[in-house]
Amino acid sequence: MHLTRTGTRTLYLDLMQRCLSGTIYEDPPQDPWSGGQFMPNRRANGLDWPSAAHTMIGQLRMDNLRRLVETALTDQTPGDLIEAGVWRGGACIYMRAILEAYGDTDRKVFVADSFAGCPPPNPDLYPADADDPHHTYAPLAVSLMQVRDNFAKYDLLDHRVVFIEGWFRDTLHRAPIDRLAVLRLDGDLYESTWDALTALYDKVSAGGFVIIDDHALPGCRKAVRDFREQHDITEPIVAIDATGAYWQKATPPH
Repeated sequence: MHLTRTGTRTLYLDLMQRCLSGTIYEDPPQDPWSGGQFMPNRRANGLDWPSAAHTMIGQLRMDNLRRLVETALTDQTPGDLIEAGVWRGGACIYMRAILEAYGDTDRKVFVADSFAGCPPPNPDLYPADADDPHHTYAPLAVSLMQVRDNFAKYDLLDHRVVFIEGWFRDTLHRAPIDRLAVLRLDGDLYESTWDALTALYDKVSAGGFVIIDDHALPGCRKAVRDFREQHDITEPIVAIDATGAYWQKATPPH
């Protein structure tokens, strides 16, 4: 079989997606609601927590991430790529793989996380997070060293992968980021979503994308709504699947 450059790129990224999501070896879930059995439809929609796979966002959200990064590259939208809330790093690894496949040698991938799980709720400041249990979920705490090792397993760990460790409120506003072409948020809570949008939204280039992985969660969705209303953001929100959504930042009129 003869493959063109485009065909080779497609084959590589398709394979990366199957490996990162665990579908290639039918990695069973570890969560208490999936019964311990790999189910392709649940994995495709990101509705389980894989035991060994490096991402839990599912095929549909990975398809979306790939399409938006490819669009940013094709349109030459200025800026780097970031995910805030990375778990085992799979979505960031995929972004780095897409840059590699397209021969982009300039853009960075920022990998932002506490690497210690979600923060405890602060209901005095963020009432929408009251009683949120995410900080009690031990599987969500993945160390920086483990995420680095996961990048290395794909031969994608280099100086253009930049790790930002700590709570978003303490790190993102002073992160060494100039411009962003893709901003992907996966922080679950109102606080995490609000902090990331407040610190990073102004750095998203016109024509760039904002992806909200947890838009179905009430706290996250409220943070997005409040931020958009406060900043008069009217670009339409597009659903990815039952959980995720995104919008494209408007290009100013000429």
